[in-house]
Amino acid sequence: MTSWREELINLRKCKLGKRNERVGCGLTSVMADSLAFLEEDLTCIICCDIFTDPVTLKCSHSLCEECLQRFWTTQDVPQCPVCRKECSHDEPTKSLAFRSLCESFKNRKPTAVSGDVCPEHKEMLKLFCFEDRQPICVVCHTSKKHENHKCSPVDEAAGHLKEDLKTQMDRLQETVADLKKAHESCVKQAELIKECTSMDENQIKEEFEKLHEFLINEEEKHIKSLHKEMKFQDDKLKTTMKELSTQISDLSENMVAVWQDIEAENLTFLQNYSDTLERLQHPSVLNTSPELKEYQHYCIQTIIFTTWARMQNLVEQPPVTLDPDTASSKLQVSEDCTSVQYKKRKRYVSDNPKRLYVGVLASQGFSSGVHCWDVEVRNNDHWTLGVVGETVKRKRLYKMDPKSRFWCFRYVNGTYKEGNNPISYIDSNERPNIIRLQLDFDEGELRFIDPFRNKILCTYTGGFPERMFPYFCTGDVGTPLHAFAGNKEDL
Repeated sequence: MTSWREELINLRKCKLGKRNERVGCGLTSVMADSLAFLEEDLTCIICCDIFTDPVTLKCSHSLCEECLQRFWTTQDVPQCPVCRKECSHDEPTKSLAFRSLCESFKNRKPTAVSGDVCPEHKEMLKLFCFEDRQPICVVCHTSKKHENHKCSPVDEAAGHLKEDLKTQMDRLQETVADLKKAHESCVKQAELIKECTSMDENQIKEEFEKLHEFLINEEEKHIKSLHKEMKFQDDKLKTTMKELSTQISDLSENMVAVWQDIEAENLTFLQNYSDTLERLQHPSVLNTSPELKEYQHYCIQTIIFTTWARMQNLVEQPPVTLDPDTASSKLQVSEDCTSVQYKKRKRYVSDNPKRLYVGVLASQGFSSGVHCWDVEVRNNDHWTLGVVGETVKRKRLYKMDPKSRFWCFRYVNGTYKEGNNPISYIDSNERPNIIRLQLDFDEGELRFIDPFRNKILCTYTGGFPERMFPYFCTGDVGTPLHAFAGNKEDL
């Protein structure tokens, strides 16, 4: 194992070797040889540099005063860093002559040769080798190392290379400008995306707010309808219960009177017998077994289907919208042109050529393709749906048959009709809330469908001679007809 002193000496030699390596290339070989030994004797073993304010211990070893004091701060007992001999803090002595010698050596120490001189030949660097990309001297140019290399004078080469670099810098400047434009474009695009995202977010909120409001309104409407229907049944039951209570009370009074007559003396009993017998034979009992209907649950699935179908009207343009200019005087078209309601009193309307004597037409007419639309009828007990030809005579009540260019399906006072002909195969207890009309103009077919049960109610075939318009009519004051998008793919 090497001693502490050997490690310190090796470290010193290593540092000196590196310093000599840095300086040696710039020193002349003669000066390096003559001063090498002197520099080693004037070098501090701790900092490996020429002594600064040197001090000497009793063991004759010299060090920089600051280096020695710093070294002692790491020791429990003061020792010489070289020989490890114990010392005291009073030992270090200064020598002005030794200090002057060190300062003089530092001032006279040779510096590296100027960078304009070839380190190998000690000649001025006057040429530039383009192949090795470094300045060279004339001797280097004639050596084998640079044989056949393209060389130019330093000033000429520097001017040429600077122009090349300027050209490259101009290109890089253009590239930087293009990158800046691209960056600005990205920033603008990011801002645009942020703005569009904000707009889309607001639109999503608005659309869902419409859906929320629609669902809340539908919920309130159906609950109100349920309570109205249940109230009707409840009032009817209460009336029946009141009548039964009255009958019970009257019958009980008669029975008490009869028992009193029975308990009377025989003569009295016989005298009142006729009245007693009449009372028993003609009791005021209307109905001892009233007909009680089983509770009919509200059609929840039908409500959900109807609501879903109507919601489509919020998210897509309905295939048909009503034309107010065609509505007869007792029909009121809604502001959004998707529903029509019957009015008892005639409205004041202009007598334009488009207006019908009875009913209302859609704004859209069809002369080709397949078209589908739904009409919510709910509990409306008087409605007519279908299509009419474009040239039908609108100012009079026309016949409800294809010969008069009128194809229709109706529900009037509990009876379904194909035109004026009653239909017996449709169960009146299964009244659909929605009637779907599917017009295939090219095939010449019109279907009326119950979409909830996926059941065809009525079909017309035979073709259409001209452009056809959807037709609507209602005679029920309380329940309007609503038109909205239908899905022909469901069938």
